[in-house]
Parts: sequence; structure tokens; C-alpha cells
Amino acid sequence: MDLQVCAFTDTYLPTVNGVTYTIKSWRDGWCANGGEMDIVYPSASGFEPDEDEHPVKSISFPFYEGYRVGLPTIPKSVNGVDIVHAHTPFCLGLTARRHAKRHDAPVVASYHTPTGEYTSYLAPFDPLAKSLSRVSIGYERWFFSRADVVTAPTETAASYLRESIGIDKEIHIVSNGVDLGTFTPRDVSTFEHTYDLPTSPRIGYTGRHGHEKNLEELVKAVARGPDDWSLILGGEGPATDSLKELADRLDIDVTFLGFLDRDELPLLYSALDVFAFPSPIETQGLVALESIACGTPVVAVDGGALAETIVNGVTGYHYEAGDIDGFIEAIERALDDRAYLHEQCLDYRSELGLERSIASLEQVYEFALNGVE
Repeated sequence: MDLQVCAFTDTYLPTVNGVTYTIKSWRDGWCANGGEMDIVYPSASGFEPDEDEHPVKSISFPFYEGYRVGLPTIPKSVNGVDIVHAHTPFCLGLTARRHAKRHDAPVVASYHTPTGEYTSYLAPFDPLAKSLSRVSIGYERWFFSRADVVTAPTETAASYLRESIGIDKEIHIVSNGVDLGTFTPRDVSTFEHTYDLPTSPRIGYTGRHGHEKNLEELVKAVARGPDDWSLILGGEGPATDSLKELADRLDIDVTFLGFLDRDELPLLYSALDVFAFPSPIETQGLVALESIACGTPVVAVDGGALAETIVNGVTGYHYEAGDIDGFIEAIERALDDRAYLHEQCLDYRSELGLERSIASLEQVYEFALNGVE
């Protein structure tokens, strides 16, 4: 579709997370298919935008390291628009609504993050966090109910919007999608040497180290697992220091790689024997999809969207949250079945491609404009 889309997001590059990469990938895919898409996002040092990326003045967000809050302004460089796509219900999401009203354009709102799970960063005390969570849910209900079209990456996330947020309208599923040209099995010999990776069975994770990701459970599982297991963690975040302290206290050797360049991620996935993902709050889990695309099975908590993203016995195995013994058993099973799961993951790649997501996005935009798919 030859449409001009303007997307608004409260998180974008150089911030590293699944949302930023999804938005960037959708933009690149949409433009490659002949459309146009502007991105309005909070400015941050360390990223040089191109002509269709429009930073707005921002301030640091004191409660969550690495995030900035964009001021509610519409850059003059943003021109006419057919579709406004809000990737956030908050500050720049409200700006998206204003931009859409100005141009009489429909609003597509995508649900990426279970905001209520992050209220503990604002209110470390449980009663206040619960109150903020209720306020957040009420606000999200207001925002998404007023969008012309709502999307979610999985049916699990869509069900949460209906049942917990209270969205009483059709929710369209648009998977985040994976660039299969980038995320494919790789020769990792140079990567292994560069980072001096251990040769023992490698259990790993990469992504933001947020406390809500429950990575402590992964460290404890490896500490209680066989002595020859090694743990490799890519990424950083608010929980990194506490993870290092826990590893020292349990006397296990964990390799902390820090943030990796995007082109190194396929090498990490390919170097792992099992990707472990204990986060119960994901709306899809992009890193899990990327790992599968590289042929590495995933052991994930049987909760949130990971219960849907991971096909048990095909792309990995599930375990019950909080069950460390079950986590260990699932990792052992995945290691035993590594060759079989590797082939199953590769067979599953066709379900994950970014092209499918762009096609779904096109249908969503057509529905927003004309009420048809």
C-alpha cells in the first residue's frame, strides 16, 4: 500500500529492546514495500536519525535507567499522514492522537508492554505499586478503547487486553516478526574466540536485565544444575549488578558480555546450546523468536506470551514459574534433544519472517482506513 504512516513511540534507538527493534524493522519493511513511514521518538545521544526519523526534545526518566521521556511536540518536519500509528499509550501516544485529529487520520495503537508490571520501579513499596498498577490499567483502557484499531503481537497479549485491561473491541494480531536474512545459523568460531566462551554446554540469554525479567531464576537454575553447565548473559540493565552479586554468592562462573551489536546477536544465538527465558511478562519475546530462527531451542517459563511463543517439544520446552527443579529438567531435556530441536526450529523459521508481519500490518492499515481486510 502506498500510504504515508507516522509512528509515535516513547522508546527508540539507541535504546536497545524488543520494542525499538520491532518498530525499526516494521519501518524498514514497510518502506521496502513502497510505503512511507515517519518515526517520532524521544531524542537521545548516540543515534543519528535519517530524514524520516524525527527526534523530539526529551528528558531522562529517573525511575528506569536508559529511558527518556519525549516532550509532547510534533516536529515541523513531519508532513501529511494517512495513518497514525501509536506504539505507546503515554506521552508521545497522546501526541499521536493530536496529530491524527489534526489530519483527520485513523489511529492504530499497538500494545507492546504490560505497563502494570513496571510500576515497582516508580513505587518500590507493594501497596503503592498496586495502586499505580490500577491507575495504569485504567489509563490504558481509556487510551486503547479510543483507538480506531488495536494490535497485539500474540493472542496471549490480546487476551490480556480484553480480560485485564477491558478492551471491548476486535484486536488484530501482528507478530513482531524476525529478519530471517539476519537471524540464521552462523559459523561462530571467531565469535567464540573473541569472547573466550567456555566449551561446556552453554545456557544463555540476551536482552535487557530488568528485575521484572526474573533472571535470578536462571542464575539459580544453572548454579543447581550439572557442574559442566556454563551461563552466558548478553545485555545489561538495572538488575545486572544484583545478578553478578548472586553469581558470586553461588560461586558459579557467568560470562557477562554486556550489550552486543545487533549483527553479533545471531552469533550469540548460534553459539548457545539452549536459550533460557524465565520472564513471565512478555507480550511475545522477540529474542526467543530470534533464537529459534538461528536454530537454538528455547526453554521458557510457561507464562505470559512465552507460553504461546514457544511450541513445546518443537521449538523448546516450558517449565512452571518458580520451579527451579523444573527449569533444570527442561534445560537438561533440551540439551538431550538438541539435534532434534535444532531441526525443528529451522523448519519453524517460515512462521517467523518479517514479511508476514508487514503483510499483517498492511491489512490492519486497510481496515483502519476502510473497515475491511
